[in-house]
Formats: sequence, C-alpha cells, structure tokens
Amino acid sequence: MESAVTATEHDGGSRRERPWLYASNRKLRHLYGISVRNLVVTPPINRARGKTIDDDDIPNALTSPSKILAQNESRSLHPSRSFTDLNSRSNSQSHAETKLVRRESRRRSLLPWNDPNPRTRQVSLEDITKSRMADTWVSIHCDDVDEPVYISEVVSKATNPSFRSFDLNFCGPGVSRKDTLTLKLWAKTEKMAEYVLLVELQLHLRSLQFLGKTIESFHHPLPANSILFHFPDGVYTNLTDLPSVEPPLGHRATADGAALPTSSYDALMRLANLDECVQDALATREKLEVQIGDILKKNEDALATQSDAAKAQDRLASIKQAVAAERKQLRTSAKRKADLIASIKSRKEAMEQGRTAQEKARSHLPDAQEKLVSSEQLLHQTSEDAKGQIRRIAEDLMVIYPIEPIPDKSLAFTIAGLPLPNSDFEDIDRDMVAAALGFTAHVVYLLSFYLSVAIPYPVSPNQSISLIQDHISADLPQRIFPLYPVSVHYRFEYGVFLLNKNIEFLLNKCGIRGLDIRHTLPNIKYLLYILTAGTPDIPARKAGGIRGLLGAKMTPNLSRRGSIESAASGEIVPPRKAWDLVSKMNGSLALDHGAKPPVTTNHPLASRVA
Repeated sequence: MESAVTATEHDGGSRRERPWLYASNRKLRHLYGISVRNLVVTPPINRARGKTIDDDDIPNALTSPSKILAQNESRSLHPSRSFTDLNSRSNSQSHAETKLVRRESRRRSLLPWNDPNPRTRQVSLEDITKSRMADTWVSIHCDDVDEPVYISEVVSKATNPSFRSFDLNFCGPGVSRKDTLTLKLWAKTEKMAEYVLLVELQLHLRSLQFLGKTIESFHHPLPANSILFHFPDGVYTNLTDLPSVEPPLGHRATADGAALPTSSYDALMRLANLDECVQDALATREKLEVQIGDILKKNEDALATQSDAAKAQDRLASIKQAVAAERKQLRTSAKRKADLIASIKSRKEAMEQGRTAQEKARSHLPDAQEKLVSSEQLLHQTSEDAKGQIRRIAEDLMVIYPIEPIPDKSLAFTIAGLPLPNSDFEDIDRDMVAAALGFTAHVVYLLSFYLSVAIPYPVSPNQSISLIQDHISADLPQRIFPLYPVSVHYRFEYGVFLLNKNIEFLLNKCGIRGLDIRHTLPNIKYLLYILTAGTPDIPARKAGGIRGLLGAKMTPNLSRRGSIESAASGEIVPPRKAWDLVSKMNGSLALDHGAKPPVTTNHPLASRVA
C-alpha cells in the first residue's frame, strides 16, 4: 500500500485510471461494509412484440457490399402512389390518427397513477412499492472454510439495503489475509415463504472498480442487484467479473502505456550481494546459538546453584515481610486489648457510681414523693391564682378600654367611645380611626405581656401614631407600617392586617378558634369575654400584695356581663355561646348553632406589599 501511494504522488495518476497501484494489497481485513443498490427480486415480464423482427430489420445486422447489391436487385420497381385520391387518403389518415389517440388515452387511463380516485391511486402505488421491497441478508464464504465467515442482520422491506459495519480481523489471519471471497445475497418478499438465493458472487478483490469516496459522489446509474463493497479508502463494486489486467512483473506502465525497465545490472548485483550478506548473517547466528548452548551446558551446575540461591533469597525476603506484618498485627491487637481493658474498667467505675447514686436517690425517694404531692398542689393553686389574675386584668382592660356595640349595626363596636370599622376604611374620620387603632394596639400590646405570648408582629403603641413591624415577610422594602391613615393607603391597610394577625395569634394561643380576621374589635371583645369567664372569685389589687394570692375571695366586677351566670354552674362559656353573646350585645341575631364560624382569611394586600 505504501508503494501504491508513492507511485500515485509522483506520477500524478488517479486510482480509477491505475487500479493496479492499490488493489494488489487489498485483503478481507480491509472490508468493513456491504450494501445493495437497485434490488430486484422478480425480473420484469417482457411484453410480446406486435410483429416479428427479421434479420434484415435488425439495426446492427451485418451489411456487406454483396448483400446490399442483392437487396437492390431484388427490389422491384412500383408506380408512384400519388395517383390515389388525396382527400380520401387524408380522411383515412385522420381517422386512423383519431383511433390511435383514443387507444393511447385509454391505455394511459388504465395506468395506476392516472386513476381518478385518490385512494385507489395511493393503494396501487403502495402495492407497486411493496412488490419491489424485500427482506435481505448476505453471507460471506471463503475457500477451505466450511461455515460462512460472516452473516449479516436482516434488513426488512428495503430496495437499497445497507448492512451494518463489521470487522473480519476476529476470524484470524487465515481469513483476514485472503483476497478472494464468495458472497451470497438472500432475499424474501411478502409472497415468498422462505428466503431464496438471489445473487451468488465469486470474485477477486482485484477485480473491483472504484466508485468514489462515498456512494453519494457517484452519479451514474447502477445495474440491478449491484453489490457495493466499502473499504477505508472508498466504495467499490464489481461492474465486470474479470480481474483487472496487471502489467508484467519486470515492467511498470507509464501514463502513455509504454513499458520501462525497473532494474539495472548494478542493482541486481547489489541485490545478490545483499542476499549473500543476509545468508552469512543467518549462518553466523546459527553458530552463535550453538556456542551459547555449549557454554550453558558446561556451566549448568553453577547456573542451577545460582538459581537456587536467588530462589532462597526471594523466599527469605517474603518470610521477612510476613514476620513484619504479623508483628504489626500483634502490636495492634495488644493496643486494642489495652483499650478494651481500660474501657471495661471505666465502665465498672461508672456502674459503681451509678449504683451509689441510685441507692442515695432511693433513700430520698419517700421524701421526694411527699414533696411531689405538695408541689403538684402548689402548682395547681398557682395556676388557679394566675387564671384569677388574668381574669382580673381582663376585667380591668374592659373597664379601661370599654368595647361597646354600635346600635343598629351588625358587628360594629367602639373602643373607649371611638368607632373602628372592620377593615373597611372608606369615608372615615382619619383622626378618630387613628385614635381607635392606637387604643386597640395598646390592648394587644398589654395582652401579649399578661398572657406571656410573644406576638409575631411587634407593636409600638403611641396613641394615634402607633406603629407595627413585620420582620417575617421576605423582600419587603420597609419593615415598619403605620396604624393611622397615611397618603400611601395600602401601607396603612397592611398595618391593620398585621394587627389583626396578632389578635388571631393570641386567640390561637388561648385555645380559641379564630373567627373572621377582618373583625378587629369583635375578636378582641371575644377574647376578653373568654378570659373573664370562670368562677365568680376574682382577686383584686391591694397595697402590699394581691388579695387573690393570699386566699381572699371577692365579688366579681360588675362590668363582666354574664360571668356570674356562667360561673354559677361551674362551666366555662364555650366559644360559640360567647360569640352569640357578643352578637346579642350588638343587637344582631346570634349565629346559627348548626353553622360553622367564618374561616380566617389572609389580607389581599400582603402580596402587594411584598
């Protein structure tokens, strides 16, 4: 192959013009793909000719001077045909042409692609296409090999099948170095039950013709059932079954076909001298082999002793390595043993200390049980006192900031005489709403301390200029919002929404189900009403201490409506009944006991502020 490339570069010839330059070294190991073009399984049926063709009518018949002379003599003279009536002749000719046109149009109308029905035309064309498609596969055989050296996969329903690439180097040098092969193409159509041998091609790789680097670069038509062979340097096919003619071994062809000598006498003599040198080198190598063999045979004992010594040294080194590994493992085991002993000792000491502490605690257990009973009683008494103080504080808050209903308005209340709408701030008195929200913020601020509940949104009660902070929501440009009407109306509404969320949080911490979050004063009234429910004994303030904590009993505050009645039976007013009482105080109808209270909703301005 190297000589072929060199000749191509120096002579400027193409592979197609001089195939002997590259085809001589092509073997089966260079073949990596096979494809088929213009597959024809059933040959076309020849139509019957309309008349018999004589030998004289054949275009390529042999013509000789004597044959031409004989044909001229045999031809008889005849008169001109112009004596006939031209009109009748023209009429008969036009009638014949009309018949011919009708016959031609009828023949064309019978073609499948001229059918007026599109569906019938499509079915006919699909049938024609299917008749040309077939399932194919190929097999490669070599001489002196019983089984095929390669069997391809089956390509289904194709007219130009291309099989997968393969590598014949795995078959061994006995197959990969061959330059002859037998290729069999098997095919089967839908109407066939079994595969049939369509093509059996026995060829020499030198007889292949070069088509191009790729099959797309070859623009000439190929015959039916053309088999293409893919090599690393391009695509080849067998257009003829004859091998290409190679020049004699002693000459090399030039571009114009002339023969040139390839070697001179001096070159042949140098080649002969080189051959003698090679033979001399081979003889010298044989002599050296014999001498080396004799020396090894004489010193066989010494070599055996040296080999045994080397084996002993290797065994000694391996034994030393094994001893070192065992010593290392022994040190690790000893250290592990010492650690386990120390761990067991420390555990024993800890267990002993635990037993001592357990015995000491067991001796103090009766006193601790007695203290436990007294502590539980004290805790219960403290809880009851704390509840009484919370009721007293709630009563005081209801006196300081009285929340009263507005007549003839549903769920509308005033705080300290100032009305506060339920999250509807259109057509309002800005100063009055600011003052009412300041009172409400102060009540929430005090309840968070008295109930020991950390509200999520801190409140800064400053009467009519109160503020509220939001440190929870993300991506807020400002964290402080006013509880009084400002020019940016949505900031004020969002501040009221945060205040209502604090009230809802207090309700949930007290175990009360929250109602509509938008009802600010009704929810606070509801919370205070629940906090003041209980026994009629409410502790009061006294200088020097709290009478409730000293065990004194006092009459409940008269501002607590319904607390005496609710506590007379020893029951706490449930949230539903408390909300009904709040609604009755407002002059509106109580909620239906079968209906559910309104669900808490979030403020729609939360997303807008964020």
